[in-house]
Amino acid sequence: MAPVITCIEDLRKMAKRRVPRMFYDYADSGSWTESTYRSNEAAFQKIKFHQRVAVNMENRSLETTMIGEKVHMPVAIAPTGLTGMQHADGEILAARAAEKFGVPFTLSTMSICSIEDVAEHTSRPFWFQLYVMKDKPFVEKLINRAKAARCSALVITLDLQILGQRHKDLKNGLSSPPKPTPRNLMNLATKPYWCWNMLHTKRRYFGNIVGHVTGVDDMSSLSSWTSQQFDPALSWDDVAWIKDKWGGKIILKGIMEPEDARLAVKSGADALIVSNHGGRQLDGALPTIEALPSIVDAVGNDNIEIFLDSGVRSGQDVIRAVAMGARGVFIGRAFLYGLGAMGEAGVTKALEIIYNEADITMAFCGLRNIKDVNRNILVPGTYLVV
Repeated sequence: MAPVITCIEDLRKMAKRRVPRMFYDYADSGSWTESTYRSNEAAFQKIKFHQRVAVNMENRSLETTMIGEKVHMPVAIAPTGLTGMQHADGEILAARAAEKFGVPFTLSTMSICSIEDVAEHTSRPFWFQLYVMKDKPFVEKLINRAKAARCSALVITLDLQILGQRHKDLKNGLSSPPKPTPRNLMNLATKPYWCWNMLHTKRRYFGNIVGHVTGVDDMSSLSSWTSQQFDPALSWDDVAWIKDKWGGKIILKGIMEPEDARLAVKSGADALIVSNHGGRQLDGALPTIEALPSIVDAVGNDNIEIFLDSGVRSGQDVIRAVAMGARGVFIGRAFLYGLGAMGEAGVTKALEIIYNEADITMAFCGLRNIKDVNRNILVPGTYLVV
């Protein structure tokens, strides 16, 4: 009998059974003690709702816009590295599910499927996430490839100048594809669903990098190159340079402080994402839902949209974030669980779950349109006030 899937947690448990340990742990872990990874999710649960009764709940709508693009609900698929290792052709499958559902998909620089792969298998423009690397000719080439693929926004990640220490990745010897060690082979033997699908694709390396960088044509040369490429000297001058090269809409990811939010506005960005990289960078950083109010207070009246990621596991979390001032949210682990569990159908299921939870929660709070959601639906004292 097929399992009854009612929530994102059900998809997580299924993904854990089906995805090889190193790739499941890559998605479902944080840095150091993982305190921020845990607190991201826990902080949402502290925020309580006012329940209303005897109000008209007919004709509800979660439709809105994100950077001017119409969306079925205020949710976008976040850029996640190694998505194609959660399930074969993972980025393509997730992009197709997002397109059909009517939400944006963001492709990571560190994806397994390339920009061209995703463009070939979708009809709606997607967003591309850019890591700022030392090899500026390669960065410019990535920008031009994203333009050629008709990507409609560029997401610049600002919080990965250096890599947070992720203990599970180090202990698992994370690599793509997995190295044929006895431990890995034993684990793969217990993952027939994953292995069967992976045998039917040739996409097993970082598709945006291998073959596009001089001297990088296999796993060994790729590892050496990437370990040297994240740029600790990244500055706002780089953002200005990228904005000039891109010429389109820019979203800045990794904003956690009001001063950085003001600098984001000054840079001319169209949107920012309040993000601590899912607790995978600075352990001990504030949960994003608690960082959000001060950023909304600082730049909420400026000409910039404020998004949020990290810790979103339900439609209720979407409503909480929007009530606190976010224009929308990005989901990472939530869709990855669905992808690892059931491929494209699992991503669709994750989106359906989040949509239904958000819709019902909004109704119980006495509202019928997502554009009317604000802090009045939240119980004072259960959320951080600035």
